[in-house]
Amino acid sequence: MNPVWDWGFALSILPDLLAGLVLTLQITVLGSLLAFSLGLVFALALRGPRVLAIVVRGFVEFVRSTPLLVQVFFLYFVLPDFGILLPALAVGVIALGVHYATYTADIYRAGIDAVPVGQWEAAAALSLPRSRMWTGVILPQAVPRVLPALGNYVISMFKETPLLIGISVLEIVGQAREAGGISFRYVEAYTLAGLLFLALSYPAALMVRRLERRVALA
Repeated sequence: MNPVWDWGFALSILPDLLAGLVLTLQITVLGSLLAFSLGLVFALALRGPRVLAIVVRGFVEFVRSTPLLVQVFFLYFVLPDFGILLPALAVGVIALGVHYATYTADIYRAGIDAVPVGQWEAAAALSLPRSRMWTGVILPQAVPRVLPALGNYVISMFKETPLLIGISVLEIVGQAREAGGISFRYVEAYTLAGLLFLALSYPAALMVRRLERRVALA
């Protein structure tokens, strides 16, 4: 009878799981950068001309109302029918980044709305160009306020990367599935995968909480 836990097997698959962890972190970083930059564009567009705001709001609500997995499958399996073929890794980054951008947009909007009215009035009184008003007055005050919320979305994205197994991206859980399938031993593989997620997401969550307290005291 096979032991419930085989340390030899666990150690043998650890390098593959660590390789999956590196890929998971790469996807998370790239997806977060896309989400943060695109989310800011969405937030500014929602405060722009009415037609543009309506179009952006419609897109945001559409993305939020459909499952992330469906969006991943659409980009990977449907777009090739229209002549657009993207690598699986690129699909994962784009899908995660765009999906989370629709949420970070509201985070940015909340930060912008929290900027005191006096700051807007001061910028207007100085006749600052619109671009200078945003980059020099509004955003430097708005963005620090929302950093903890953005950090929470990074952690959430990190934990949602296993959805990319469906398009054969071997992140942590994908590597665990492959490693477990070698000898049909999944206890070690999935346990180690869970521990790797815990080892990164829990300290990150603690850092976000500390940042929340610092922002609250600022």
